[in-house]
Amino acid sequence: MPFLENGPVRIHYQDVGSGFPVLLIPGGGLNATMSYVAERAPFNALEVLSAEYRCITMDLRNADGGQSSGPLEIDRPWDAYTDDHLALLDHLGVDRFMVLGFCIGGPFSWNLIRRAPDRVVAAVLAQPSGFRPEAPTLFKDNNMAGWGPKLCARRPEISMAMVEAFLDRMYGANPDFVFTVTRDFVRACQTPVLVLPDDIPAHPYAVAMESAMLAPRGQASLYPWKDPPDRIPLAVRHIQSFLRAHAPAR
Repeated sequence: MPFLENGPVRIHYQDVGSGFPVLLIPGGGLNATMSYVAERAPFNALEVLSAEYRCITMDLRNADGGQSSGPLEIDRPWDAYTDDHLALLDHLGVDRFMVLGFCIGGPFSWNLIRRAPDRVVAAVLAQPSGFRPEAPTLFKDNNMAGWGPKLCARRPEISMAMVEAFLDRMYGANPDFVFTVTRDFVRACQTPVLVLPDDIPAHPYAVAMESAMLAPRGQASLYPWKDPPDRIPLAVRHIQSFLRAHAPAR
């Protein structure tokens, strides 16, 4: 799989299939890697979509187990990752695209819509991450225990103090809702959005459903859609129908 060198950032990515482009954002929090899409997601999005769409995915910058790397941009964590997404699409000559984001891909998808509203044709948010008031430090605590120490071990120029400042900015600057946009933004958003809700500590059902209901062109799939597993094909058919409805004609 190829790499994109973009200044101090190195992006490991995959580009398979043909048709209208779909950016697949893997789950796994700050350790999101391409292997999630094919091996750890509730369904193999590459297998499901690559026969009909050009599927583009990448390792998240500085994810443990991935091969993308770059600076720890403490003052703009969400936007730094969105820079990587947009830089890769620009490199591949992709202007307009759809997005399917798992877990942390939910906030990333909203940030892409905010940053590039004319480029994001439609978005699917599968088991999206969101803020849970009863566990306000969940994401910081998890990453301080897991992602941060491993990153510092690989990159001696990065300290745990820097990691903490990064996480405070990422999850503490706007500790509400979907982290990257406000409810007012979602209310005004005209991008078609399909939400597949989950309900574990990092993927609150209430936030997923609120975002689907606030978005003027929002939809929600069935819930639960992963358990029992025989429901997953129905959710996949909903995703396929949604993407076909919004993909521009060739």
